Order: sequence, then C-alpha cells, then structure tokens
Amino acid sequence: MIKKAIKHLIEIKAVPSGRFEISLLLVNDKKMIDLNRRYRGIDKTTDVLSFPQISEFKNFKQSAQLTSLGDIVINIHQAKRQAKEHAMTFYEELNWLLIHGILHLFGYDHEKNKYQAKKMRTLEIELLEDVF
Repeated sequence: MIKKAIKHLIEIKAVPSGRFEISLLLVNDKKMIDLNRRYRGIDKTTDVLSFPQISEFKNFKQSAQLTSLGDIVINIHQAKRQAKEHAMTFYEELNWLLIHGILHLFGYDHEKNKYQAKKMRTLEIELLEDVF
C-alpha cells in the first residue's frame, strides 16, 4: 500500500522519483502524548506525527540509493475514535492517516496556509480513491 501510494504520487508529479524508505510506528494514547509533548510542545494526544528526514524536496535529486523519508507515528486509539466520528472503518481511517503522514514526509503542510491545506486534502482524497 505504501509503495502504491508513493508510486502514484510520483506519477502525478506531486513528489520526485527515487527509492524511498519509511518507518512506521503504531502507538497508544500515552506514547503519543509523550511524543507530541516532546517534539511539538503540545500536551495532548494526536492522530499522526511525521518526522521527515529530508527538509527540501524541491532540491531533491533522484538517486539509485535508498533514501529514508522519515518516520510516521500513528495513534491507534485515536484512529479508532476518529473512525467512528468519520463513519469509516478502522482500516479506512488508518489508511487516511498513513497517506496524511506520507504527504507530510514529502513536504506537504496543511498548517502553512489555506492553499496548502486544500492542496494536501485534494491529494489525500485522490490517493485514497486511487490506491485503495
């Protein structure tokens, strides 16, 4: 699924091509609160955190070597709660969060401005429809 999502992003030229690796960690509320506090200064849980290894994809050069994109951390307790709120299955919500995290690793940021938020949401929907 991750490979298919990244392949689709490359095909639509939303990210540069190359060989990528992603680390995925599934955690509970307690661990996510700890990570959110430690890395964002926010003392509450969240659904997904992304820790990119590449800061500027605009200048990224394609490489035959494996490139670590970074880490995605998903809170499975929050995903279960949100699945109910969004009228989705747990796995649909998990896939949404994974796509969201991957886009963050590729430099997309919905918190910058409304344009970026809309662009990221559009890509999330497109990927979810196309990949799954």
